[in-house]
Amino acid sequence: MNHIRTIRDRLDEYQIDAMLCTHEANRFYAAGFHSSGTDGAALITKQNAYYLTDGRYIEAAGNALKNQFELYQVKSNRTYTDILIEIFQRENISSVGFEDAYMTVEEFQKYQEKLSNQDQRIKLTPAAEMLKRLRQIKDAAELDELKAAQRIAEKALNDILKELRPGVSEREIAARIQYLLLHYGAEDKSFDPIVVSGRNGSLPHGVPSEKLIQSGEFVTMDFGCIYHGYCSDMTRTVAIGYATDEMREIYHTVLQAQMAGIRAARPGVSGKEIDDAAREVIRSAGYGEYFSHSFGHGVGIEIHEAPYAASSNHQPMPAGAVISAEPGIYIPGKLGVRIEDVIIITETGNENLTLAPKDLIILPV
Repeated sequence: MNHIRTIRDRLDEYQIDAMLCTHEANRFYAAGFHSSGTDGAALITKQNAYYLTDGRYIEAAGNALKNQFELYQVKSNRTYTDILIEIFQRENISSVGFEDAYMTVEEFQKYQEKLSNQDQRIKLTPAAEMLKRLRQIKDAAELDELKAAQRIAEKALNDILKELRPGVSEREIAARIQYLLLHYGAEDKSFDPIVVSGRNGSLPHGVPSEKLIQSGEFVTMDFGCIYHGYCSDMTRTVAIGYATDEMREIYHTVLQAQMAGIRAARPGVSGKEIDDAAREVIRSAGYGEYFSHSFGHGVGIEIHEAPYAASSNHQPMPAGAVISAEPGIYIPGKLGVRIEDVIIITETGNENLTLAPKDLIILPV
């Protein structure tokens, strides 16, 4: 799956002759081929598409890209800029979009220096915003991959619930989750799993520790995987043995907040409005000071990407966006609860990608 045509159709709008994708996620979006870190570049022009990489990836790139991209191998005596300048001159390109949100100052200066030494003047034009806007709206093929990644995570959840019991450490559960994701077909985890129990649950991004899970505690598990380049993300909080009245109240409040935010999510509604809908439920229940992050974030090639369902985002949600729905309450030194689904903003509202149950689960001991 590549997005050559999608990018090419926007070149005139941004007054550029070509788009250069050097950031790992953006070049995957453009080409549908993954190479790590800075080891690759995709160039989309009005007539052609090019992919540049080194000897470690050249054969794999050839197999994956076939006739869609013209392939170039970078060598010590023939650098990325050397090859790109050849292409720019051949296609008479004068303005090239670059990823101003990702490219370092050092990288930009190196490109500028080499391009300014050419007879043909070539301008680097900031165009990261173009890719940001394009990637917000998922097409049908992307949605299929996101759904598949979510199904893998749900299989892992079903299995890990059978292993949660007093005396097992947070770190053991996190390790098992990673194994189960790979076992069910994931390429990798989409982030390091978060498994926190009892008082550690007040840490929204707590690191799994050697702490042993105990009866009467909440266990929060936040994890996801990568499948065909696309991420899943899910959080479930379960009780071990029993739940006190306070634990039940907090869990119910978080669930109601999540449902309020999901009901508010539709095209044209801002990220702030979605966040506000969930936040008001938690505030009204008296826990406002304990909801310390935003309602959600975009999910796609990257685990955190635009658009954001956050108080800082006043932009309207576009149809086709995929966002997490993950309010939480975190009481320092005591407990924490987070419930997270992933939803698609549709033309008429939204669709929940997550099928895992959300009613409070109390696991027997």
